[in-house]
Amino acid sequence: MATSPPHIPRRHLPSHAVLRSFESAARHQNFTLAAEELHLTQSAISRQVKELEALIGFSLFRRVGRQVVLTEAGRNFASELAVDLENIRQTVMRAISAGDVGAALRIATLPTFACRWLIPRLPDFAARHPMIEIGLYTRLNPFDLEREHFDLAIHFGADDWPLTDMQTLCSETMIPVAAPAFVAAQEIENVADLARTPLLHIDSRPLVWRDYFRQAGLTGEPLLAGKYFDQFSMIIAGALSSLGAALVPSYLIEEELAEGKLIAISNEPLTTRNSYYLVTPQGRTNDNVETFIEWIKSCVGKQLE
Repeated sequence: MATSPPHIPRRHLPSHAVLRSFESAARHQNFTLAAEELHLTQSAISRQVKELEALIGFSLFRRVGRQVVLTEAGRNFASELAVDLENIRQTVMRAISAGDVGAALRIATLPTFACRWLIPRLPDFAARHPMIEIGLYTRLNPFDLEREHFDLAIHFGADDWPLTDMQTLCSETMIPVAAPAFVAAQEIENVADLARTPLLHIDSRPLVWRDYFRQAGLTGEPLLAGKYFDQFSMIIAGALSSLGAALVPSYLIEEELAEGKLIAISNEPLTTRNSYYLVTPQGRTNDNVETFIEWIKSCVGKQLE
């Protein structure tokens, strides 16, 4: 028969100070460095770790010469505890952000999308919904929303994020652009001319230029040599500096196009296979999140009109 885990009365749970001392000691695997970080003495760190070991009933560290090394049980505990302490910190920060209004949303988003599209539109959201504070945090890949205490994530890719509810925000359309000086120097008049010029590539989608040229009806394989970047913000900076022609989502360069800093080689877009999604923890409802979702969808709707 399976045995239930021991019950620890609430009054016997370790203090936050004890847990914080262990987490720091575990991260550094050094009591002296933990003491310096927390402005305590080494003996205080050692005493609090021993207090924690006595409470939970197993060793967290073992001595190896003059060093301390986490036991396997200690390593597992430290990994879980680090997340829990970060969640506590985020809960406090959320309360501070919300102030006496009491409503703050933690939103994970892509860095270039946030800087170039979302943040410039947030003053409109703030004017319409002054009682909801927004906190943005960058994430590039799917993660556990519940574990990291996020209310919403803006994700680009496929509809394949487990244990979440996903709503399509919009598809992605990309257009070829370049700086006017680059266009003049390379004597670019049409899409066909692009195949012989330096191209800028996003390394997460290395074949997107090939797809564009094929859609345009060009035969042969385009050269995939050139400069590669892992963020569209760097691709855009490269295009502005005349490093090459860029194939970028049109919504990211609205200002550059309007000011003539970049010009479209063709207005025929490439719609990629992936889309932007609004992702929430599975089964969770939140009126403030729904308010934000309704607002951001209206922004996309206005852009597409």
